[in-house]
Amino acid sequence: MTLPKHVKIVEVGPRDGLQNEKADVDLDTKVELVERLADAGFANVEAASFVSPKWVPQMASSSEVMARIRRRPGTIYSALTPNMKGLEGAIAARVDEVVVFTAVTEAFTQRNTNCSIAESIARAAPVVRAAKDAGLRTRVALSTTMGCPYEGVPPVSAVVDVLERVADLGCDEFDIADTIGVGTPTRVVEVMEACARVVPVDRISAHFHDTYGMAVANVHAALQVGVSIVHSSVAGLGGCPYAKGATGNVATEDVLFLLHGLGIETGVDLDAVVDVGQWISAKLGRRCESRVGNALAAKRAAARGETTGEACAA
Repeated sequence: MTLPKHVKIVEVGPRDGLQNEKADVDLDTKVELVERLADAGFANVEAASFVSPKWVPQMASSSEVMARIRRRPGTIYSALTPNMKGLEGAIAARVDEVVVFTAVTEAFTQRNTNCSIAESIARAAPVVRAAKDAGLRTRVALSTTMGCPYEGVPPVSAVVDVLERVADLGCDEFDIADTIGVGTPTRVVEVMEACARVVPVDRISAHFHDTYGMAVANVHAALQVGVSIVHSSVAGLGGCPYAKGATGNVATEDVLFLLHGLGIETGVDLDAVVDVGQWISAKLGRRCESRVGNALAAKRAAARGETTGEACAA
């Protein structure tokens, strides 16, 4: 088994992580979250979403976030841009990469974007062309590749079919997403191997949610296929408003612990990410969902002589 020597982690906490929060997250917190994550060494931070605030009110301040952040040289700041209006906002905000999306099941696409798969790809095409003309990186996300809340597990052929159709867009990366967190290592290997026959494996990224506790195992499975780009969310923040019961993205702290334990370079400071995870969890009034983050925070507390057991709590 040959694993990648280096893995790029796309930190999606500021966008995918916060978008499902019910209570409004203040602008200062959003800005600080992006900055602290970039300072921890992430090469790519998904920082904003230029969608209608009617549908995702938490992302209404994306322009302000992008205007205020202190930009770390070499860091790619990404934004979700579902249409041309969103792209205009993204360009004005000086994002480095735009993300378009579709799904591999018709039912989810209808619930998520009120259109068919074919229509969603047709909408994405001019966005990608205009973004590339503006000199921006582009990425396309494929939702529900491991399972759909409405149609169940799609055949691998359905994933391949949609990937072949979006491959013509000419994006830099292709996100293979387990939107509801039902994937298992066997399924991940099967899907990733099939996808790698359509597009180069070094342009495929793994985006896993942790609903059934399989996300870290699924990351390891993707690595064995040769995938070297992994999405994760600090403190395990996240969820999907159109997938009932889906929990957050795989926690960044847990992914880093796995990768560093395997001797894989990431360029990211795990201790700094643990600090960010504990901080943002406290800000949101919740317990951090990262087991590694909580364990390391408790270990630090013990080293300081703290015995209250509260170091892990939000």
